[in-house]
Amino acid sequence: MTETNQPKSSGTAVLEETAFDARAYAASGATSPLAPATIRRRSPGPHDVQLDVLFCGICHSDLHQVRNEWQRAMPTVYPCVPGHEIIGRVVKAGSAVTKLKEGDLAGVGCMVDSCRSCSACKEGEEQFCERMATFTYNAPDAHLGGVTYGGYAESLVVDEAFALRVPGNLDAAGAAPLLCAGITTYSPLRRLGAGKGKKVGIVGLGGLGHMGVKLANAFGADVVVFTTSTGKAQDAVRLGAKDVVISTNASEMQKHFGSFDFILDTVSAQHDLNAYLNLLKRDARLTLVGAPETPLPVDAFSLLFGRRQLAGSIIGGIRETQEMLDFCGEHGITSDVEVIPIQRVNEAYERLVKSDVKYRFVIDLASLKGD
Repeated sequence: MTETNQPKSSGTAVLEETAFDARAYAASGATSPLAPATIRRRSPGPHDVQLDVLFCGICHSDLHQVRNEWQRAMPTVYPCVPGHEIIGRVVKAGSAVTKLKEGDLAGVGCMVDSCRSCSACKEGEEQFCERMATFTYNAPDAHLGGVTYGGYAESLVVDEAFALRVPGNLDAAGAAPLLCAGITTYSPLRRLGAGKGKKVGIVGLGGLGHMGVKLANAFGADVVVFTTSTGKAQDAVRLGAKDVVISTNASEMQKHFGSFDFILDTVSAQHDLNAYLNLLKRDARLTLVGAPETPLPVDAFSLLFGRRQLAGSIIGGIRETQEMLDFCGEHGITSDVEVIPIQRVNEAYERLVKSDVKYRFVIDLASLKGD
C-alpha cells in the first residue's frame, strides 16, 4: 500500500494530532488504474461526524473525473480518491452534533460543505453556492489543504450539516446511489410536478435513467422510456414504465409528437436533442441531467414552435436530498445494484464504459478493510 501525500495550501499547518490515516483507493494519473493508498482525514471537531464507510456507489462522473475527461470545466487534481454516493455508520459524533448519534446509518452525497451565507445556501440550494460548494472529492480542502478525498475509503469525516439520515428500512447498498443518481433525478421531477395525469419521458435506462423511472412512477406519472436498446424494454416495464420507445425508430418517435409534459434526459453520450424537444407539448420542458463531453447542437425551431424549454439540473440541496431519502423510505425505493469488492473497481470502470451493469456498481468497503 502506497501513501498519498496531500499537497497543503499555503499558510495551512496540519498538526499530527488533528488528522489520522485511512485506507483508500486512488488514481495517480489520468491513465493510471485505481490502487491502494493511504490518505489523511481530519479528526472530528465539535460539529463533525466520523463515518465508517460501508458502501460507495460508482457514478459515471467518477470515471470522467478519474480520467480527467472534464478538464475543460473541472480539471482533476491527483492523487484522486473518487466516490460521492456514500453510506456509512457513525462511529464518532462531535460534542455539538444534534442530527446524528453514534451507531446511526448516515449518507454523504456530492457535497461536504458550502459557504452557507450566500443567497443559494440560505435558500437550501447549496449545490449552487455562489462561492462554489465544496464537493466530496477533487475540491479544495479547507481543513487539511490540498483537495478533498471521496468515498472509496474506509473512513470519512464531515460536518453534520452535510450528512443525511438514511431510512432504516432501505437496503444500505441499494441506498448508496440515491445520494447522487437518486437526487439528480428526483429534484427536476419534483420541481416540474411529474405527478398524476402527467406524461413523463425518461431518455436512457442506465444508472440515472432507471432511478428516474422508479421515482416518476412513484410520483404517479405515466412514464415512457426512450432507449436505443430493444433488450431493455422488459426491464423498463419492470421498473415502472408504461411504454418503451426505441429512439432510433422514427415512426415510433413520431407517434408521441407534441405529447409530453416533461422529458428527463439522462444520457451522457452524443445524441439528438431536437428529436426529444419535438415530442414536448406547448410550454413543456426537456431537462438535461447527463453531461456529454462535447456540446450538443440545438435547432432553434425546436424551441420556438411550441414555446418549448431546454434546461439543466444538478443534484439538489441538503434539505431536498433528505426529502428524497425520506420519500424513498416511504415508497421502498432503492437503486438496482451490483455489489463488488474494491479490488474489482478497475474492472467495473471498464464495464461501465460499455454500459455493462444493471444499473449501478456499489463498492462494499468491507473488502478494503481486509485488503
